[in-house]
Amino acid sequence: MTVFKKLKPYLYLAPAVIPIAVFVYYPLVKSVEISFLSWNMVSPNRKWVGLDNYVHLLTSAEFWKSVWNTGMYIVLLLLLLLVAPFFVAYAVTRVRGKMQSFLKSAIFVPTVLSLAVASIVFLWLFNPISGSVNHLIGLIGLPSVNWLSDPGWALISIVIITSWKTFGYHFILLLSGILSVPQDIVEAARIDGVSSSMGLIRKIYIPLSGGTIMFVFVITVVLGIQWSFVPIQMLTNGGPDQATTHLVYTVYQYAFQFFRSGLASAVSVLTFIAFSGLIIFQSLVMERRVHYEN
Repeated sequence: MTVFKKLKPYLYLAPAVIPIAVFVYYPLVKSVEISFLSWNMVSPNRKWVGLDNYVHLLTSAEFWKSVWNTGMYIVLLLLLLLVAPFFVAYAVTRVRGKMQSFLKSAIFVPTVLSLAVASIVFLWLFNPISGSVNHLIGLIGLPSVNWLSDPGWALISIVIITSWKTFGYHFILLLSGILSVPQDIVEAARIDGVSSSMGLIRKIYIPLSGGTIMFVFVITVVLGIQWSFVPIQMLTNGGPDQATTHLVYTVYQYAFQFFRSGLASAVSVLTFIAFSGLIIFQSLVMERRVHYEN
């Protein structure tokens, strides 16, 4: 009976700990191990190559291209999934009555669609010959754009597709943060002379909804690259000329297209280290600037 009492807390924890250990930490350890091997995932022979995979990546132009693209994805996604929805959410709070409810629903609707569906929809919209987007920009005298086959526009197109699908979720999160700001503080700021919308946003709403903003920042940086995987795979396959590939898609290419699991694991380990550094920076530096009401 005494032994059971000692084990009881661990039995309660087991349903949560075991899946995490099996599906998160074990694959992570195996990825580190495989990153030191030359293996095609089929042959029973695994060749130990040490740091050769890492040296190959760090001297490869293809790898640094995917690193650059990853940075571009993060910057553009932050603009479209953090900055833009914040201002849209603030604008919606200025609307009264049933129109506000309609706007909330209309903005959130694309979130219920899958990224595969969103990719097919934008494949039609971005069609260079019969697509609605080129038709609209043609009405104002602008030339047609090969959205998915032009290296200068392909990455932006993938970001637009990803952002359109996930915009509503971030909008709702940021809207909740704005609505949680006490109105007595807003009124006090107006009495003190802060009457413009930009002044209220800068001095009141951004500081007091900092916790929500930080959460949206983290999920955009960490998950945004994963969200863009589906439209890349369905529409561009990382092209044209590697214009839309990024670190996550590079892992997929090395592992399941080129069957070079050692390189794929090395990319995943480097990606893990890079994103862990971003999270540590966020926790130690950015978190200190966040105001929590309680």
